[in-house]
Amino acid sequence: MELTLLGTGAPLGLPRPGCPCAACAAARGADARAATSLLVDGALLLDLTPGAALAAARAGRSLSGVRQVLLTHPADGPPVEVPAGLPDAGRVPDGRELTLISGHKVRAVPMDAPGTGYEVVSLEGGRLLYLPRGGAPAGMAPPPRPYDTVVADVVGRPDGLARLRALGAVGPDTDIVAVHLDHDVPPGAETARRLAAAGARAVPDGTTLVAGASPGVPPVPRRTLVTGGARSGKSLEAERRLASFPDGVYVATSGTRDGDAEWADRVSTHRDRRPGSWRTEETCELAPLLREDGPPLLIDCLSLWLTDAMDRVGAWDDDTWAREGRKALRERVAELVGAVRATRRNVVAVTNEVGAGVVPATAAGRRFRDELGRLNAAFADECEQVLLVVSGQALVLRG
Repeated sequence: MELTLLGTGAPLGLPRPGCPCAACAAARGADARAATSLLVDGALLLDLTPGAALAAARAGRSLSGVRQVLLTHPADGPPVEVPAGLPDAGRVPDGRELTLISGHKVRAVPMDAPGTGYEVVSLEGGRLLYLPRGGAPAGMAPPPRPYDTVVADVVGRPDGLARLRALGAVGPDTDIVAVHLDHDVPPGAETARRLAAAGARAVPDGTTLVAGASPGVPPVPRRTLVTGGARSGKSLEAERRLASFPDGVYVATSGTRDGDAEWADRVSTHRDRRPGSWRTEETCELAPLLREDGPPLLIDCLSLWLTDAMDRVGAWDDDTWAREGRKALRERVAELVGAVRATRRNVVAVTNEVGAGVVPATAAGRRFRDELGRLNAAFADECEQVLLVVSGQALVLRG
């Protein structure tokens, strides 16, 4: 099954007309995108958008062989002029299936938001799932096997991709192509980086793909360390990296603080950002979790884990530290690092980057700074990817 992306952007395109934002200013060349539309084997057009005939011509394709035009949602972009000879566009009722003259079988997939998704199966058995902007499958039964290609709003609805993974509709060989791209993410390298973390990719308008062909997307890093300063956006970056995977486990090393309203507000903000399918573990016993098989772990954060570890070994007292605390802490850190090295789970850990500012005034403060630096370095050595977040911008240090 041959798929040509005539457009990959939001209904108003990218850049948006007249928009002064930085993302729109940078959306040039291959990062400029028309409204999303997909041509399947030259016979089926999914979503009719302005300039479709010209877009097809630029891609080396023609709409003259199109026998069916299906819409995923009511037109909410610029007015569309139907090219001469093209059949009238329509939508298929949820759950209904139709067979085209070309032999393609199309089934309408219900969404949890206004719109319709389409499953397309070719005569050769190629399988495509095409989803509308802002939509995720609702009440979808597990398919007989994973789709070859999924074309969906990965940026806007990462939880939809998580649902598909949980259903077995997306497997390790599924080519996940992000469309309906808008100006909520800076284009170019940043868009590619965020999508790669979800196992997805973006392609320029006019790209032709073959369903079932290897997409060449790098595998999702299994262990990632996200470091940065206070309020830099590191926790949000970590959460974003697991948003498209089902049944995550949020490991909070902070515990609870009775009577601290400000801390409760911080915890609530973090919880509200996380998918509802995630569960929370409040513990500093990380090594046992890492040794178990299970869903992805998000550990937030290592600096609080170290605080607890130093409490346990009496590291704040100079005499205890010199006598036995240093050795006990190093053993506890070694246990954690060894568990990270051996884990089979997907892990994203958050930590704080320290030591770039004022030297702490106390010996205990300097001790914590030094030990956190050592822990960060040892943990990072066991990770396929390491990110530094500065002012909300993620810089890839490794991977």
